[in-house]
Amino acid sequence: MTGDSPFDDTDGVLAVARAVRSGQRSAVDVVAAHLEAAEHAQGTLNAFTLIDRDRALATAEQIDMLVAGGEDPGPLAGVPIAVKDLIAHEGRPTTNGGGFPAEVPDTTAPCIARLERAGAVIVGRVGLHEFAFGFSSENHWFGPVRNPWDPALSPGGSSGGSAAAVAAGLAPAALGTDTGGSVRVPAALCGVVGLKVTHGRVPLTGVTPLAASLDTVGPLARSVADVAAVYGAIAGDDPTDPWSMPQPVLSLTGPADLTGVRVGLPVPWSRRPVVPEVADAFATALEAIRRAGAEVEEVKAPDLDLSDLAQGSMYPEVAAVHGERLAAHPEGYGPQTRARLGKAVSYTHADYLAGLEWRQRITAAMARALVGYDVLATPTVPTTRKVIGVDDVDIAGTRKPHRAVLGTFTGLVNQARLPALALPLPASGSPPASLQLIGPAWSEARLLELGLALEEAGVVAFTPPPHWRA
Repeated sequence: MTGDSPFDDTDGVLAVARAVRSGQRSAVDVVAAHLEAAEHAQGTLNAFTLIDRDRALATAEQIDMLVAGGEDPGPLAGVPIAVKDLIAHEGRPTTNGGGFPAEVPDTTAPCIARLERAGAVIVGRVGLHEFAFGFSSENHWFGPVRNPWDPALSPGGSSGGSAAAVAAGLAPAALGTDTGGSVRVPAALCGVVGLKVTHGRVPLTGVTPLAASLDTVGPLARSVADVAAVYGAIAGDDPTDPWSMPQPVLSLTGPADLTGVRVGLPVPWSRRPVVPEVADAFATALEAIRRAGAEVEEVKAPDLDLSDLAQGSMYPEVAAVHGERLAAHPEGYGPQTRARLGKAVSYTHADYLAGLEWRQRITAAMARALVGYDVLATPTVPTTRKVIGVDDVDIAGTRKPHRAVLGTFTGLVNQARLPALALPLPASGSPPASLQLIGPAWSEARLLELGLALEEAGVVAFTPPPHWRA
């Protein structure tokens, strides 16, 4: 697998499922091809922590038997899916990207169980930033996950393995988690579609927490329709999850009519510094959205901006998860994660209360900004390139820490617990830029319908990474 893309337009989620359900393709053949691709790419991209060949092929055989017997295996029949290595899958080690002994769960997280009931085949577990606490996926214990656009670049994080596997064609779709941007940042840096759901939309049971009041599980794929298919399988209430909510999951009706759709550009937030390539691509996308019939205008949102109080709203929860183990076994954490956890445990109850008050202000500011608008739009990330081993990135001639830069447009969405969709823009750079659409709570179907329309209009598009070598 060198040079050319390892997949084609028949290799997406919906195309595979249709072909397998109709008997045109064997699930075993589909899964075997993706397993081979994953194994071949591992030395270059380091996307997987476990390639689950035997179990995946056994599952694929069962699906083929159902089809041969005239039964329908489900809407995701035979679709290979990779899952982030902090989501429990019965009998498979959960490493969390950490240095502690892996845990082997005896139950499967609802989000994975739902995929399997829909006929999907879990082909393996993918790498992440250690304990999902970072944006680079440069892992002290497993080595860095690498970007298919350029192996010298980070794929973003914390769901870096999920995005790299999808962009490189190693799996049609993957699950990631998003606490401050950890689905959308890697989706953007790898040029794929990523959905951050409303908090409470997809069960968190069986998912190792970072900060549970902000954590979400979401899909990544190469098209909006494919993301929608995976989302439709995993979304919904689950009483085993205290954060889950019994909100109806609406079905998509197809691409939205963009005529009259109102898109707000929240200022000053959306004017935060970005690299010229992102600025140009974002402006081009907005103009194309206008030509397609939507109304795009700035909306003043002075309270909708970044603050150090974000750490106060999150770090005490991180400390609650890791504090005791950090004190007892600090050597079990990589140096960077250990340093950040050391900061997390220093936060006080007063810091947390101030952070929660700020979170509520952000929630209210986001709600006010959305009044009269279908969605808000920003770039997904301010830059498209983060070099592995280099902590900072260049923005407007200034070197800044990559974590602060990459979370510029994503973290506030988690604080407000809203859904957002990261959409790759037509490639003008390597990697391409990304557009973020933010909607009201529980508006995933509307976001996806708008994404379908933008895809249909050519405003957004997946571009295969052309030059990586496996």
